[in-house]
Amino acid sequence: MSTLWKAAGWGAVVLIVYLSLTPIPPQIDIAQGDKLGHLAAYGLATLWFAQLYSGRWQRWGLALGMVALGIALEYAQRATGYRTFEVADMLADAAGVALGWLAAPPRLPNLLAWAQKRLFS
Repeated sequence: MSTLWKAAGWGAVVLIVYLSLTPIPPQIDIAQGDKLGHLAAYGLATLWFAQLYSGRWQRWGLALGMVALGIALEYAQRATGYRTFEVADMLADAAGVALGWLAAPPRLPNLLAWAQKRLFS
């Protein structure tokens, strides 16, 4: 079943890329709503993959890769001509990665393992 969980995680990454580059992104109608969206998206994606990859170096690679994705997408947004480049978005992405990392096992239970056991056993 880990293939299903990995596919869902990569689906989340694809969604992050799409929402980062679409001309009309969804709006969160609260102060700094877009920053909260960045924080949540990168935090949840990092948490998801951190439940699948528990090795120390895998987790470091995951964190660095997610931060690099956030930085790369900001530069891609600048290149589109219809989206804006914001360092604050990069910081929100990195904060989300950190929160996802901190919420991952062993600090909190592995929710994917729990769900797999309940759903597929």
